[in-house]
Amino acid sequence: MPGFFFSHNNMTELNGKEDCKLAEGKVHKKKQKAFGADLKSYLKCMVPHIESGIKTSSSKNVMLSAEEVIQWSQSLEKLLASQSGQGVFREFLKSEFSEENIEFWLACEDYKKTKSDHLHGKAERIYEEFVQSDAIKQINIDYQMREATAKKAQDPTHTSFDEAQKTVYVLMERDSYPRFLKSKSYLNLLNQLQTNTSK
Repeated sequence: MPGFFFSHNNMTELNGKEDCKLAEGKVHKKKQKAFGADLKSYLKCMVPHIESGIKTSSSKNVMLSAEEVIQWSQSLEKLLASQSGQGVFREFLKSEFSEENIEFWLACEDYKKTKSDHLHGKAERIYEEFVQSDAIKQINIDYQMREATAKKAQDPTHTSFDEAQKTVYVLMERDSYPRFLKSKSYLNLLNQLQTNTSK
């Protein structure tokens, strides 16, 4: 019965949207840019009880505090050390169409922890996804580094992507990260958490 199945999907989608709208409360008094609204609903769904400071029911017990969000402004390293920070920064990078940078950086971090007998498969996947010249999520590195990384990926070690990862990190640190700290999404989140803390 395709009609029933279709309507069930719509109901599920509607219920999901309603849950997020309920979690947002009455925040939409002013018109916001689409990104600000998307980020806010993403955060509310990721951390539903952010305003009350109650831990979420997820197994990780994610709870975002003003102190943690302030620490993100101290360095990109501190931002990326936080699971929530990675999520918020990734959403910001999506708005700038450069999320491949954080995705590559995270893939490299995971790669470094890989057992030696699985290195070849992961190196090939990272190379195909981010490094090769026609990669879907191609990172911004020069030709020489692309070639050097390609050679290292053919005979992979735990350090095969270190140079490319460092280049992408510096690119984020100098370019996207300062804009993130000045963005409405970051400042609004920080302001909201500080307001709730002082209540």
